[in-house]
Amino acid sequence: MGFFDRMSQLLRSNINDLISRAENPEKMLNQMIVDMKGQLAKAKQQVASAIADEKKLRADAESTRKQAEDWERRAMLAVQEGRDDLAKQALMRYNEHLQGAQQLHETWQRHKVETEALKVSLRQLNDKIEEAKRKKNILIARSKRAEAQQRIQETMSGLSDKSAFESFERMAEKIEATERKALAAAELNAEFEDHTLEDQFRALEYHGNEEQQLLELKQKMGLLAPGADEAARQLGAGDGDVEDAEVVEDDDAPA
Repeated sequence: MGFFDRMSQLLRSNINDLISRAENPEKMLNQMIVDMKGQLAKAKQQVASAIADEKKLRADAESTRKQAEDWERRAMLAVQEGRDDLAKQALMRYNEHLQGAQQLHETWQRHKVETEALKVSLRQLNDKIEEAKRKKNILIARSKRAEAQQRIQETMSGLSDKSAFESFERMAEKIEATERKALAAAELNAEFEDHTLEDQFRALEYHGNEEQQLLELKQKMGLLAPGADEAARQLGAGDGDVEDAEVVEDDDAPA
């Protein structure tokens, strides 16, 4: 398992653990970003170390190749001086360094390919973390909206309690009944006041007695000539004066 495979597995494990314990999504998301940055920092150190190793292998391969070239020149010098024995020894050293240079070069080539792959993986990891940082605010906003919706649903569930609404309706009906009773009492009192007022005005409008009613009835029946009822009324009204006059006359009579 490669380095980045192990790191990716570790990140997934940490994230899953955070999600399972997520009590505060915003806090958990921020912690995830912190963990990702920490893993990225470790990855950068590993990649930097790999790059350093790759550079050292390249330098070693180049140094060994130069040493091989040096032994080759020495072998040529020995041949020019007629020292074939020294030339053979120099060629042995040349072959050894040349073989070592070739091995180092091949190792460097493989390591360079792996290092380039690590660089690509590091850039991808950095891009994913940057994307996660951009998405973090969106996820936090969605989390807050979900929490608000949940609180609204809980509130609505509490309001859907039938007993509370039934109590409210009963109270409304009680208030309406009280209002109806008050209106009925006011209407009844007004009706009695109207009757009393009508009786008072009726008493003021009519002052007749049975004699007047008899005269009005005869006039209605056509038994009295026009103007007779007025004379009768005046006569009736003056009955008391006549009686008083008679009494006076009786008092003035000689004993």
